[in-house]
Amino acid sequence: MADITTDVLIIGTGPAGSASAALLSTYGIDNMVINRYRWLANTPRAHITNQRTMEVLRDLGREVEDEVYLFAAEQDLMGENVFCTSLAGEEIGRMKSWGKHPLSRAEHQLSSPTFMNDLPQTFMEPLLFKAACSRGTQARMSTEYRSHVQDADGVTTTCVDRLTGKEFSVRSKYLIGADGGNSKVVEHADLPFAGEMGVAGSINILFKADLSKYVAHRPSVLYWVVQPGADVGGIGTGLVRMVRPWNEWLIVWGYDINQPAPDVDTAFASRVARELIGDPDIDVEIEQVSTWTVNNMYATQMSNGRVFCMGDATHRHPPSNGLGSNTSIQDAFNLAWKLAHVIKGKAGPKLLASYSQERAPVAKQIVTRANKSIDEFGPIFEALGLLDSIDPMKMQQNMDARCNDTPEAEEQRKKIRESIAFKVYEFDAHGVEMNQRYRSDAIVVDGQPEPPFEKDAELHYQPTTWPGARLPHVWLFDGHGGKVSTLDLAGHGRFGPALAKYAIAALSLCDRISTSAGGGKRLPATPSPNCAGFSRPFSTGEDDHASSRKRLLHGRRFGGGRNWPQHQREE
Repeated sequence: MADITTDVLIIGTGPAGSASAALLSTYGIDNMVINRYRWLANTPRAHITNQRTMEVLRDLGREVEDEVYLFAAEQDLMGENVFCTSLAGEEIGRMKSWGKHPLSRAEHQLSSPTFMNDLPQTFMEPLLFKAACSRGTQARMSTEYRSHVQDADGVTTTCVDRLTGKEFSVRSKYLIGADGGNSKVVEHADLPFAGEMGVAGSINILFKADLSKYVAHRPSVLYWVVQPGADVGGIGTGLVRMVRPWNEWLIVWGYDINQPAPDVDTAFASRVARELIGDPDIDVEIEQVSTWTVNNMYATQMSNGRVFCMGDATHRHPPSNGLGSNTSIQDAFNLAWKLAHVIKGKAGPKLLASYSQERAPVAKQIVTRANKSIDEFGPIFEALGLLDSIDPMKMQQNMDARCNDTPEAEEQRKKIRESIAFKVYEFDAHGVEMNQRYRSDAIVVDGQPEPPFEKDAELHYQPTTWPGARLPHVWLFDGHGGKVSTLDLAGHGRFGPALAKYAIAALSLCDRISTSAGGGKRLPATPSPNCAGFSRPFSTGEDDHASSRKRLLHGRRFGGGRNWPQHQREE
């Protein structure tokens, strides 16, 4: 007999675990979350929060979305991506990023009711955790997962209270493993992976210093420092990342993974910080030093029976593109409503198979993209002349040659500009963030061909009503002038009766358009994919608009911005 019973047990309180708990509690599902530590994130690891993730948080409630904006650094403070010799030194170049460029900003504003921002994980986790616990989640800290056994009816998980050392068991209908890159749940669930771990090493230095005079006029999240011969980054490169503007920072640089990690004491960390800042006399307060490895690995299957894994447990990659916590929270959004519908008896258990079918390709995509972004620094280093020699003096001479008044220097400057501009695939890849198109047994395409991307699919979001794609955002107004997004009317863990009145209006418009186009004759009842954003209704043998309306009113079209699974259990 288990000591505790619940519908869903969640291992881990990171972005994936806390988001899962908050969503499930919002949907009225009994759940419990455990964390082996006494509290939440103690470093600001993840920070970029993209629009799709903000839509998930908006779905949790406007109070959750607003709290993000309250604590986050806004989009205008993120986007002057600077390459320099030090923060106080010469600027080599910069690029508009994270929607800062006016054309990119316009696409952002047209695509979503939400705004990209920078919110460190030390703020995001408590926000999600609070939402979960205040809505019903049972949470236990200092509690470690040991093992699990599943059967036809549920999962029995053994945990240990790290304060008392006592073991206890939890019986749940389903188990979620969101326990990070060294996930024990993934290991015990025997999920298959592709790729490799530990492809490079990195060191973080978290510090405080007032750098306003060096950065406030060119606000950015990331400042890339190139110093040939410096004891950072192999060829003398380091990243100074803004944590809180403009007095809390994180330095990142690499080390040879084949060698032991460097022993970084406070004196060494302070020296590195002052070198990258370019001010030997600035006051620097070192808060923490840590090491981590760059990984290139993803799960090819994200579930096994009643056990579902997500977040860093299933996609392990460098922080390039800022995809980690975003993808983790979106994993939770995909799974939570499906678990809720199955547990409540509103859908059959086959619906749950669509989680892995839909999210495993995303895991592969973002791991591949993040590691590719690291490789795309190569052309910048090559243009600067840093790859032609290992002699620091020669490297510095090659880099300084760009300042000469010669045709060769002009060509070098051109290559530097072009190689920095190419980093748009890391720092402004709106399509990577928004263009996911799901394919699973739960998606009814009904013969509709997938529309091709008209622009670069990594750089630009392309709205479409093709089944499996994100529901496009459009502002709608009610009879009282109230303004809502189409995304506000769908989602919320249910299929949209609130959207039905707009569906009826859209179908009425289709009626009028069809009658006009048909010379007074009614056309077959297949609303155009371009007609108010609705794709073809399910076929029930009734071929008229009335049956389409009936299906819409019964919630067969809208839910979480996705199409209803074909194996829905009929009410």
